[in-house]
Amino acid sequence: MRDVLAAWRPVIDEEIERLLPRETSADYATSFFGPPTYDYDATAIQHALSEPVWNLLDRGGKRWRAVVCCLLIDGFGADPHEYLPYACIPEILHNGTIIVDDVEDGATMRRGESALHHEFGTDVALNAGNAMYFFPLKIVSRDPADLAAKTRLAIYEMLMHELNRTHLGQGMDIHWHNQQEIEISEQQYLEMCACKTGCLGRIVARLATILTDQPEEVEHHAARYAELMSIAFQIGDDILDVETATEAGGAFGKGIGNDVREGKKTLMAIHAAREADPERAARLEELLWADENSTEEIAEVIAIFEETDSVAYARECALDIAAEARDHLAELDLADEPADNLADFTRFVVERDV
Repeated sequence: MRDVLAAWRPVIDEEIERLLPRETSADYATSFFGPPTYDYDATAIQHALSEPVWNLLDRGGKRWRAVVCCLLIDGFGADPHEYLPYACIPEILHNGTIIVDDVEDGATMRRGESALHHEFGTDVALNAGNAMYFFPLKIVSRDPADLAAKTRLAIYEMLMHELNRTHLGQGMDIHWHNQQEIEISEQQYLEMCACKTGCLGRIVARLATILTDQPEEVEHHAARYAELMSIAFQIGDDILDVETATEAGGAFGKGIGNDVREGKKTLMAIHAAREADPERAARLEELLWADENSTEEIAEVIAIFEETDSVAYARECALDIAAEARDHLAELDLADEPADNLADFTRFVVERDV
């Protein structure tokens, strides 16, 4: 799967750069957003939008959402290159959510560098992140693939539905890490993941099915595949945060152990709070609730996870969810090579090490 991602990433980045150039001009602003009422300040747009967005994009990221969209389009028998602007929609949305999430979570680091609100200021970061929520709607309205009106309407309605549910998930996550007690159930945690992360996955799959005019049942299985894979990805990401901190052996950088620093109620934390004895569970809640955590305290949280086998438990849950995603994938009549790559991706999201 790494080879597939590596092959597609420059294609996706080139298309994003065509949609959102690194260098903004008044002519670009006019062509994409319409003529100014008075006069665009291209320099201001450059510094407030293009620079922070590309600063984040250039730091890395796998572009897997765009790639999965292209693989599904290919699997349904269409040429994904004809729909590249649409495939970039979930990638643009995802990076917008990252910028806003980091502000809301008080994160210090993102992809090995300072979070954008530390780099450019909270005002610039929030404006850029929010712009990336709305920018995809402009892609649809410009209609680069000359879609039927009903197809464009279906994409608009789908995006509105899924993006609203994304904010439900983020709202739940924020509320939980602003509480000291770990009282949520695993089902509530999985619902949060299904909204916060899974809805972006559903956008990936539903875009591919709408663009290729698939029936409702096909759209259901494709969306469920991507949703489940995204949930497995989120759990895998939480595990990776813990394992990276463990491998650091106490020499934690500001970007390591972020979930502990931010007080995140991950599946591991929920399981550990349930399985630990009352004193250790209370200590876990105290550590996650703290405004700041020392390296020793992060190590103590990880020790509680290890005592309760919570990392192994979370990994098994992720593997089960990934297997369920493959069940839904098997219901789709896809070409062999894209189907194999899409199945491989459900394993990659759990087993990856970066």
